[in-house]
Amino acid sequence: MKRSFLAGLLPLLLAPPVSMAAPAPSAADTGAAGFLAALAQHCGQAFAGRVVANQPASATPDPFEGQVLVMHVRGCDAPAQELRVPFHVGEDRSRTWVLTRVGDRLRLKHDHRHADGSPDKVTLYGGDTHEPGTAQRQAFPVDAESVAMFEREGLAGSVRNTWAMEVEPGRRFLYELSRPDGRLFQVEFDLTRPVAAPPPPWGADAAATEKGA
Repeated sequence: MKRSFLAGLLPLLLAPPVSMAAPAPSAADTGAAGFLAALAQHCGQAFAGRVVANQPASATPDPFEGQVLVMHVRGCDAPAQELRVPFHVGEDRSRTWVLTRVGDRLRLKHDHRHADGSPDKVTLYGGDTHEPGTAQRQAFPVDAESVAMFEREGLAGSVRNTWAMEVEPGRRFLYELSRPDGRLFQVEFDLTRPVAAPPPPWGADAAATEKGA
């Protein structure tokens, strides 16, 4: 009887351990939805940044050098669909990054305004993600509308732009511009230390009116 019991137990002892695989992340935790949700954790907060890559070096004065760089996560009325993130460069409040959910992808547009709130002649350029991306990183190749604008305004170097953003909630946020010719510009923001919220970006009221129209 004892020998029979041990014989039956032996296969169980020799069997490989059962793998306890982690459950697959839900759609809300990945891709466009996950990225917006990660960034939305900082709605209402502002953070200081620094340029961590800017190559090749420019022969003309750099508008970012020596300036206080601040991002402000606002425009959070419907964070699962859109976030607006003004990017302040010193006293220049002309720039706002607009992230919009388009199906299962994301769209990035750069809203550029003058101090009186009127749109710059080069504005609302950007692109849609071509890949699902992750909750940590999304890349936005330039779209056809932006290419046409750049060509019209004599900005031939920008027609091959790819923008990217990375977010690690509570740690860091990265904005990136790259081109195949080696151009690389990156600004990294410290999400561990919120700073005082800056004034609204130029044209904030106008942008809200246009959105509601």
